[in-house]
Amino acid sequence: MIKAADGTASAVAQGEASNIARISEAMARMRLMIGRRIIGRLALSERAPELDLSHLDVISAFRRACQEGEMTVGAVAEAMRVDHSRASRLVSELVERGLLVRSASQTDARRTVVELTEHGHSLANAAHEVKRRLIETIVADWPAQDVEQFSTLFLRFVEGFENAARIPDN
Repeated sequence: MIKAADGTASAVAQGEASNIARISEAMARMRLMIGRRIIGRLALSERAPELDLSHLDVISAFRRACQEGEMTVGAVAEAMRVDHSRASRLVSELVERGLLVRSASQTDARRTVVELTEHGHSLANAAHEVKRRLIETIVADWPAQDVEQFSTLFLRFVEGFENAARIPDN
């Protein structure tokens, strides 16, 4: 903390501490809502009430990670931050339900990759649409400049959080 000449904390440092406290409080409130899985529950209730939230997590992981190349069960586990056996069970359940399909890798036929089926893509798109509509509703009365600034800062914050939370390889 920065101290003034008289040894007291500066107003700038106090303001920074207050801002950090507000971010922390907002994170706690958001964690409660995310913990209740509001967006996922809405998406499933609209499009696939027979699925569990963990199934939607796999599909969401695909949406994020498949842009980087072929998806294996190991890539699913990494994207979801779960162990390989859990990812394998979830992938198998989604294959049985017709949302994923296993196939040989196009780059290495010894590897098995998993891909979203058309039904899987449809569900991923539906979940994304529910989230987009919710965010649009929240920021509907914000000035466009605020939405742009928030999107930039929020992405930077989440990326920093992901980097800080990485578990080093042993």
